[in-house]
Amino acid sequence: MLFRTLILKTAGSKAVQKLVTGSKLFRPLVRRFVAGETLDEAMDAAETQADQGLMSTLDLLGENVSTLEEANLGLEAYIEVVERIAQSRHKELINISIKLTALGLDQDTAIAEQNLRTLLSRAEQNNIFVRVDMEASDYTELTVAMIERVWDDHKLVGTVMQSMMKRMDSDINRLLKLGARMRIVKGAYLEGPEVAIQDKAEVDQAYIDGAKRLLKEGTYPAIATHDQAIVETVSKFVKEQNIEPATFEWQMLYGIRRDLQASLKQQGHNVRIYIPYGSQWYPYFSRRLAERPANVFFIIKTLFKDRGKSLPPAK
Repeated sequence: MLFRTLILKTAGSKAVQKLVTGSKLFRPLVRRFVAGETLDEAMDAAETQADQGLMSTLDLLGENVSTLEEANLGLEAYIEVVERIAQSRHKELINISIKLTALGLDQDTAIAEQNLRTLLSRAEQNNIFVRVDMEASDYTELTVAMIERVWDDHKLVGTVMQSMMKRMDSDINRLLKLGARMRIVKGAYLEGPEVAIQDKAEVDQAYIDGAKRLLKEGTYPAIATHDQAIVETVSKFVKEQNIEPATFEWQMLYGIRRDLQASLKQQGHNVRIYIPYGSQWYPYFSRRLAERPANVFFIIKTLFKDRGKSLPPAK
C-alpha cells in the first residue's frame, strides 16, 4: 500500500505528467493498458476480443469536466459509443462504462442526471448495458444515489463497489434492494483512513466477502480482479455453492493477465475485458502503474538504459 501511495502521489506531479505524456518512450507501455486514442481503435480491440469469445466494456477516458458545455460534449461522445456498439456484429458482447463527472456531476447534479437518463434511453433502444464507474470517495454517495433515482425508469444500468471503502457493505445493501448489477473491485484511488481501509490484507478480505455476497444475492455480478489468490478463492466458493457460471462474469483490464482471461474462458466462464481509450489516458495509466510495481521498475530501467545510450563515451 505504501508503494502504491508513493506512485499515485508522484504521478500527480505536473512535471511527471508532462514527462510521461510528452515522451515517446512511454507509449509502448501506455498501449499495453490503453487500446488507443480513438473510438475506431477501441472498437477494433472489442471486435478482436469478441472473435475470441470474450466480452468487453468500452471506457472513454476523461473525467471531471470543467463546464456544462464540456459535459454536453461528454454526453455526445458517449452516445456515439453506444451507436457504434449497436452497429457491431458482436453488439451483444459489448457494453459501455461511463463516469458521471464526465456528464457534469461537478457542475450540476440535476443536469448530470438528465444527461445520464438521455444516455440510458439511447442505450436501451439497442439493449446495451451501461456501467457507471465509481470514482473517488467524494463521489461515492452521489453515484449510489444517482442509480437509486434513475432505477425505476432504467434497468440497464449498474455501478461499482470498491472493497477498500469502509462503506461498501451499506452500499451493497442499497443496490441489492434495487436488483442493480454491481462490479466489485479493490479500488484504485488514493483515499485516506477516514473513508478507506489502509491494510492490503483487510482490503483483500473485504473483497472476498463482498464477492461472495454478490454471487449469492446479487444480479449478474461482475468479479473484477487479476489477483490469482482471489480468483482461486472465489472459484472454490462458486463450486462449493453450485453457482452457475452463467449467472456472473469475471472482469479484467485490457492488457493485463491475458493468460488468466483465456484460462477462465476455457473453463466455461463469462469473461469481460475493460477497454479504455482516449487522449486523456494519463490518470488511468498512473493508477495502473500504482497497481503493478513491475511496470514502474521497467520504466526506470528503460530510462537509465536510454540515457546511457545518449551519453558520450568515457575517455
